[in-house]
Amino acid sequence: MSDAAIVRVRDVMMNTYAMVEGVTTVAEAIGIAKHQQVKALIVNKRDADDEFGIVLMNDIAKNVLAKDRSPKRTNVYEIMTKPALSVSGSMDVRYCARLFERFGVSRAPVIEDGKVLGMVSYNNIVLNGMLRDE
Repeated sequence: MSDAAIVRVRDVMMNTYAMVEGVTTVAEAIGIAKHQQVKALIVNKRDADDEFGIVLMNDIAKNVLAKDRSPKRTNVYEIMTKPALSVSGSMDVRYCARLFERFGVSRAPVIEDGKVLGMVSYNNIVLNGMLRDE
């Protein structure tokens, strides 16, 4: 990335994402993720004062599969991370990468004015953000 051009999260994020409710079963969540071809699910707020959550496929592997829990009897709210670390679409991707490193996350919802715009990951930042001017 050149020093002159700032690449923003909104420039590299994926506009596609899947939203589920906390009471969704893990089995249903896996089906939604497969159908929509996403690697993470955003868990919707219960009300205006709540926060978004997130469930990654590795959360399902670690907390359901590895612990031999039934995906049909486990709800997303039991294994999600909440509040989800989220970023603004106007954030410089360099700061987004630093934030991911500091908190040990690989992807985050992009939220502006309380609404989800998309999802950003290390892959998006590297493949869509680096070397843009070349």
